[in-house]
Amino acid sequence: MTDQYVVEAEHIVKAYSGVKAVDGISFDVPAGSIYGLLGPNGAGKTTMIRMLMRILLPDSGRVRVFGDSLDRVDKARIGYLPEERGLYKKMKVLDMLTFFGLVKRLDRKTARGRAAGWLERFALSDYAEKKVEELSKGMQQKVQFIATVIHEPELLILDEPFSGLDPVNTNLLKDIMLEYHHKGHTVIFSTHMMDQVEKLCENICMIDKGRIVLSGTLDEVKSEYGQNGVTLRFEGDGAFLTTLDSVASFNDYGQEVFLRLHPGADPAAVLDAARERLDIKKYEIAVPSIHDIFIEKASSN
Repeated sequence: MTDQYVVEAEHIVKAYSGVKAVDGISFDVPAGSIYGLLGPNGAGKTTMIRMLMRILLPDSGRVRVFGDSLDRVDKARIGYLPEERGLYKKMKVLDMLTFFGLVKRLDRKTARGRAAGWLERFALSDYAEKKVEELSKGMQQKVQFIATVIHEPELLILDEPFSGLDPVNTNLLKDIMLEYHHKGHTVIFSTHMMDQVEKLCENICMIDKGRIVLSGTLDEVKSEYGQNGVTLRFEGDGAFLTTLDSVASFNDYGQEVFLRLHPGADPAAVLDAARERLDIKKYEIAVPSIHDIFIEKASSN
């Protein structure tokens, strides 16, 4: 590993019964970055993450973490939140978190102190002596996250970390990810929540059908799609907008629509056409969001 990359994946292939879940994927995760793995269900994200963690071995290709094969890396440097959560449900919450700290080579006093501090931050102190099975699904999700970060890992690998969380706790988790980032730690996470990707990620990799369909910095990905987009809010039936020659794609959000135009198309001409048949409330030239790009890429593959 150079100082530049924490994870390096080279031409990774993984097949099940002849079907390639991951088909020749290569990417590098810059040190200290927040890196987003995106893609629709079944795209291959979780399979890829499991190969990063050496839970699965690739059929071909190579994964390096901290410059070496994961079997040679100190696992205490990594925190992993799996998609399928795994907690000891008969254990008391504080005891279980202390145990996870011990597994990551913390001494008992430090592990218990950190566990108590995290429970307070997640408003779970009153549940410290409860059995894990007595907690709601959302509470268990928070406990699982605490178990992932209790040893303050250099690299966080989070598979769908926002799943099952309400907006308040989603925001708290986002803040913690940013804290780790500001300390120079590296975060890799998969998600379907494009608004979080837009706010958090410096680098992204979108996977569909086991292959990378786009990757790079957020700015690079957006610039690839150009500035030629239009956001409209209106009253009336806007279905005809999809038939305009200048419109490449159309995303309807109910209250607004986003139109991505073909290269060279004139946004003013779209406005003129819309004015003839609609009562326009809002019109602006817009850069496509990651959500718009995600929808278009997933639909075209």
